[in-house]
Amino acid sequence: MNQPQPTNSGEQSQLQRSERLRDTTRITLIGAVVDALLGFFKIVVGYAASSQALIADGIHSLSDLATDAIVLYASKHAHQEADEDHPYGHGRFETVATVVLGVALIAVAGGIAYDAILRLLHSELLATPGYWALVVAFISVISKEVIYRYTMAVAEKYNSNLLRANAWHSRSDAISSIIVIIGIVGSMFGFWYLDSIAAIGVALMIAKIGWDLLSASMQELVDKSLEPERVEAIRQAILQVDGVDTLHILRTRRMGGEALVDVHIQVNPTLSVSEGHYISESVRSAIIQQIDEVSDVMVHIDPEDDESITDFAHLPLRHELQPRLEAAWQHIDASEHIENITLHYLNSKIHVELSLPLKILDNPPQSVLELQQQIAVEFKLVADSIDEVESIKLLFQ
Repeated sequence: MNQPQPTNSGEQSQLQRSERLRDTTRITLIGAVVDALLGFFKIVVGYAASSQALIADGIHSLSDLATDAIVLYASKHAHQEADEDHPYGHGRFETVATVVLGVALIAVAGGIAYDAILRLLHSELLATPGYWALVVAFISVISKEVIYRYTMAVAEKYNSNLLRANAWHSRSDAISSIIVIIGIVGSMFGFWYLDSIAAIGVALMIAKIGWDLLSASMQELVDKSLEPERVEAIRQAILQVDGVDTLHILRTRRMGGEALVDVHIQVNPTLSVSEGHYISESVRSAIIQQIDEVSDVMVHIDPEDDESITDFAHLPLRHELQPRLEAAWQHIDASEHIENITLHYLNSKIHVELSLPLKILDNPPQSVLELQQQIAVEFKLVADSIDEVESIKLLFQ
């Protein structure tokens, strides 16, 4: 299989962030201009044409303008690079902004619904909408659907939940305008209550969108994992890397429009530290290259499954163990020639490897094999005398 090459993606990520910020700002400003114009004309025409539903729809459009401002503010801060106070970046600014957006929408919906119910209970407040209300509502449907499609295209390009939320907010305005049209037409044909009922329908729609945004963002704030299919894609990307035997403790979470991954991979326990590190960098590179939304990966190298074997706390570190080993084998002549000591912490025990020069085997009249066996027996007795040591392996070089 092909081995992914570890890359330094810092410069590329900065360029991507700059491009994302530029596109987000452009589409949001365009949407803000449309929202401002529509909101103004809907409210003015709604009052002039006596359409409560159109006035409610105008307030909805102005709420879109407020969310555009939130999007611009959050995007500016979310795309800043990580710093000492925010080592994981500023992506959660988008998340918090979406929470604020959700709460604001629910509050706006409550106000619209309250006013509409009040008018239904007092029939003297009801009036018949004029034709201009119908014209403005049709214009709103067309323009907001165009903004929705444009914003959603940018959201999909950068996997931005905040832009998706703003896009759906625009489409909700288009749908609510359709409801307004129904209410206005009904009122013109003598169904006086339909305009207020349409306003209540708009309010319910706004509340539903606000709740969906709030719920999704709260899940992100409590570090809910990525969707199962994305997690499985990450798993497969890891297992394709040469040197990875298996993986466990795969954790994912979202950070604004990006995702973070933590994973433990199991490799051959006899690998060198440098090879294990290279494999971990290959895993990181493979995930970032294959999974678009992933921006950072933390890879933990395991020589064995540490989910099932966790009793390592009692084992001594090298500076504690080595003096005990040296004291135990000082009577062995071969110990004077030890060139390197390698420790493997496996199965809650320590496995010791000793590198010895081949020259010490030049010792007639014993054969090389007999001398190797004799030295091995002597070091085995040392291993048996130390509880934490499972074995001592000799490597003649």
